Amino acid sequence: MKSPVLFLLSALALISPSVFAEETKPKIPTYLTVEDARKAGRDIDFQGEFASASLGVQVIALGNDTFRAVVHRGGLPGAGWDKSEKVEMEGTLKGDTVEFSLGAWKAVLKPESFVGEGDTGKFSLSKVHRESPTLGAKPSSDAVVLFDGTDCDAFVGGHFDELNRNLLASGSKTKRADFKDYSLHVEFLLPFKPLGRGQDRANSGVYMQDRYEIQVLDSFGLKGVANECGAVYSKTPPSVNMCFPPLQWQTYDIDFVAAKFGGDGQKTSNAIVTVKHNGVLIQDKTDIPSPTGGGKKEDPSGGAIQLQGHGNPVCYRNVWIVPR
Repeated sequence: MKSPVLFLLSALALISPSVFAEETKPKIPTYLTVEDARKAGRDIDFQGEFASASLGVQVIALGNDTFRAVVHRGGLPGAGWDKSEKVEMEGTLKGDTVEFSLGAWKAVLKPESFVGEGDTGKFSLSKVHRESPTLGAKPSSDAVVLFDGTDCDAFVGGHFDELNRNLLASGSKTKRADFKDYSLHVEFLLPFKPLGRGQDRANSGVYMQDRYEIQVLDSFGLKGVANECGAVYSKTPPSVNMCFPPLQWQTYDIDFVAAKFGGDGQKTSNAIVTVKHNGVLIQDKTDIPSPTGGGKKEDPSGGAIQLQGHGNPVCYRNVWIVPR
C-alpha cells in the first residue's frame, strides 16, 4: 500500500500541466473607462477612425505601443468604403508618433491625424467619432422595457456592472421566456483590451429566444467573418463590419421572426433575422437553419433574450423589445 505522501505525488502527476499553467497565466489587462486606459498608457489615444472624402483608416491598438492601420478606399465601412481590398500596416509608437510603411504606402499617425501617401497620392485624414443614429432611441408605446438603468429586475441573474454605473452587466437572460416575433433594441459597450486576441477580446452575444446568437465582440478593424461582431455566430458573417472602437457605445436594432412548426411538431420554416449595427444593415432577412453554439433546442415555444456572459465585462443599456 502506498504511503499518503506517495499517493499524493502520484495523483499530482496525473493532473495535466495545463491546469497549473492556467492558474499562473497572467490576466490580460482590461479597461472599462477611457480614464483608466490612459493611466496605463497612450494606446487608447491613438486608436480610432480617421477619414477624408476618399479614404478611411481604422487604427487598432495591439498593446505595448503597437498598432495596426487598416486602410479602406472610398471611406470608412458603412460610410463610403467601396469594399475593395484593404491595406494593412503595422507600426510602433516612438515619441509622439507612430510610423507605418508598406510598399507605396507611408503614413504618420498622431492622436488626431493620419497623414501620408499611398498608391493614389498624398492624403491627410482627421480623426472622426461616429455615433449610431439609433443611440438613445426611445421605446415606443407598445414596447416592453427590459432595462433602462433603474433596476435589473427583468433579468435572471441581472446585475449592474462592476463600476456600478447603472449599466447592465453581461451574463443574464430575461425572466420572460415567451418571446416569438419581435423588434429588439440593444446598446452595448465593449471594454478596451489591447492585448486580447480573437474571441478573448470583449466577447459576449445577444441570443434570440435563447437559441440564436448575434455575436458581440471587439472586432474593430477586423475582416468581419462569421465569429465576429454582427455575425449570426458561426453561420453568417455581417455584410459589412460596423464595429466601432471599444469604449464607444454601439447599437443593435434587430427584427426577429421565429421558426414555424406544423401541427405534427415538424419545422416548416427557419428563423429569420434582420440586424442593423450602428444604424447600418448588416444582416438582411438572414435565414438561421439551426441554433447557434450554446443555444437551446428549437421547438414551437418562444424563448428568452440572453445577454451572454463570456468572461469579459461587456455592458448593456437601453434594452427594449416590441413583440409582434
